Amino acid sequence: MNILLISDSYPPEVRSASQLMGEMALELKARGHNISVITTWPKYNISDKDKSLKYEINTIENGIQVIRIKTLPLHKANPIIRGVANLLLPLSFYNAAKKWIKTNIDIIIVYSPPLTLGITAAKLKKLYNAKFIMNVQDIFPQQAIDLKIMNNKSLIFLFEAIESYCYKMADIITVHSQGNFNYLNNIKKISSDKLKIVHNWMDLKPYESVISKNTFRRKYNLENKFIILYAGVIGLPQGLIQIVDAAIKLKNEKDIVFLLVGDGLDKNNIVNESTRLGLTNISFQNFVSLEDYPELVKECNIGLVCLSSKNKTPVVPGKLLGYMAAKIPAIAILNKESDGHQIISDAKCGYSVISGEDLTGFVNHVLNIKNNKDLCNTLGINGNSYLKKHFTKLICIDAYENYFN
Repeated sequence: MNILLISDSYPPEVRSASQLMGEMALELKARGHNISVITTWPKYNISDKDKSLKYEINTIENGIQVIRIKTLPLHKANPIIRGVANLLLPLSFYNAAKKWIKTNIDIIIVYSPPLTLGITAAKLKKLYNAKFIMNVQDIFPQQAIDLKIMNNKSLIFLFEAIESYCYKMADIITVHSQGNFNYLNNIKKISSDKLKIVHNWMDLKPYESVISKNTFRRKYNLENKFIILYAGVIGLPQGLIQIVDAAIKLKNEKDIVFLLVGDGLDKNNIVNESTRLGLTNISFQNFVSLEDYPELVKECNIGLVCLSSKNKTPVVPGKLLGYMAAKIPAIAILNKESDGHQIISDAKCGYSVISGEDLTGFVNHVLNIKNNKDLCNTLGINGNSYLKKHFTKLICIDAYENYFN
């Protein structure tokens, strides 16, 4: 089949969307499908190594047609600019498809957010008589409303109208957890026949093949430290400012350090607060490449998952799966609605606490894992086993392929 993937992020950018869509493209190509991708120009969350590379508008990468378009800032910009950028995306992506794709399209898969890319898919669905599959990761605009990023009634009305249109036009809507299924079914009144649960996945191969050489421990001067890792976007939805409070509670544990690898709108706020308080147990580093990420995770002791308490939807952060793949325990600070609590409990791969509440429980979990090597190993192995049973790439993409017909 001729399959078009639409996403605002694609390798070499380091984001959950980039990883999932990049791996989906490669796997579907390996299964004999013809794959095209429309995405934006890589400029966010890129490792220093990838910044030096040159990119073209229309290229073939690993046998996959990749079409990149330049847009207004979609990340690291004020909400007004991001809103305008989102509204301009559909036309830009639609025109790119008409100009560069020379074959018919059978299947269109869209990663949302951005929600507005669903408009592009809806128009291309009509043009090519294709099946439209919408992969809803974050429920927008509800997430922006909950985080107080969007409070203008006219804008809310506009984006909710776009949301309704995209859901109506999609043939299938995939979500990554039961909570998200229930939310769209009960709150947004989407038919259960249209909704499908397809978990996010993690490719185990990079984690199984990597040999840890303590490269990052040496690079960051963290040898002999007990490292709690967060690597990814440091934005308002993540609520990582809470880590400052945890770092205060753990400041007398001289061998424990929080390692925050990434960037985002909230990073400077956390750096400034950490500096103001004189904390030396938080290390801030730039993004690493997708290729280097498995080695980074495997060199750490605990994987941190964090979401702001302002989130009110059941989102599950994808980085949890990376910790499972690397066989390290996970400790999560999540909004009470997140399905991540249930997954961690079912997998027996770590612990979770409620975001926005006192972090004494979080601190106790850290110390418990640090002081019990057998527990640390058991939690890591449990997570890895659960991942292999539920969240492997092959299982999840099999599910997508089943919906093509």
